[in-house]
Amino acid sequence: MYTASWRDVVRPGLFGPSPDPRDRPYRAIIRLALVVFRLFGFRFDVRGSEHVPTTGGAIICSNHVSFFDFTFLGLGALPQHRLVRFMAKSPVFEHWFAGRFMRAMKHIPVDRKAGSAAFEAAVRALKDGEVVGVFPEATISTSFTVKDLKAGAARMAVDSGAPIIPAAVWGGHRVATKNHEVELRRGVPVTVVLGEPIVAEPGEQIGALLDRTRTAMEALLDEAQRSYPDRPAGDDDRWWLPAHLGGTAPTPSEAAAADTLRAAGREVKKRKKSPLARLTALLRR
Repeated sequence: MYTASWRDVVRPGLFGPSPDPRDRPYRAIIRLALVVFRLFGFRFDVRGSEHVPTTGGAIICSNHVSFFDFTFLGLGALPQHRLVRFMAKSPVFEHWFAGRFMRAMKHIPVDRKAGSAAFEAAVRALKDGEVVGVFPEATISTSFTVKDLKAGAARMAVDSGAPIIPAAVWGGHRVATKNHEVELRRGVPVTVVLGEPIVAEPGEQIGALLDRTRTAMEALLDEAQRSYPDRPAGDDDRWWLPAHLGGTAPTPSEAAAADTLRAAGREVKKRKKSPLARLTALLRR
């Protein structure tokens, strides 16, 4: 397990011998993230970084269980001295505070009502030799299993010729995920696993490439879940495990039904705790 150290925060060669000066804002934010990781004592198990090419375009396709998955996934490319340009929903780029950082890091905004511009921007970035990060489920999986994948990542691979690097992240959802209160806890293990590149074969259909990608993602997620060092502290703590591993998370069919209600505006929202109640719970730990 790896825990970020203060030495990592200031290490001169963290981004390679001659990093692009245009990426100074991105590098500064990564160092800030390492400070946060150090303060919270996250314990990282990062595997398969060697599958990220040192040069040229690549598409990292990962599952999505936590609001912070992109920060964890970026660690998988860092040993290869690569920065990942993530595709994210456009409202984040329009935010008065977060937007300026997203643009400075050259992430790619996605307008879900008109996605062609994002697709074209991603393909251009890949042809320019960038690593593009994609969460092809399009939203957080509340069942903590791999949902149906959108076809965009496979289409990008075919159009750009870039390989797909399947990936899985696990553990960050215990801190912050959909439908659960934020739990500011220290020492949480986070697993990041990257698999062997998947290259589109000549004439391969988008659906077939997507199936191969999903199969690889499911295998990597299963590996991450089964090798995860922590176990639930009791019955009340089994919420973060998928149902097939004995957890109390919704099954994939239950999660899909809830997603349908949410899309129709009929979701039953839980009452949130007051800030005082959250602070009191935190101090009791």
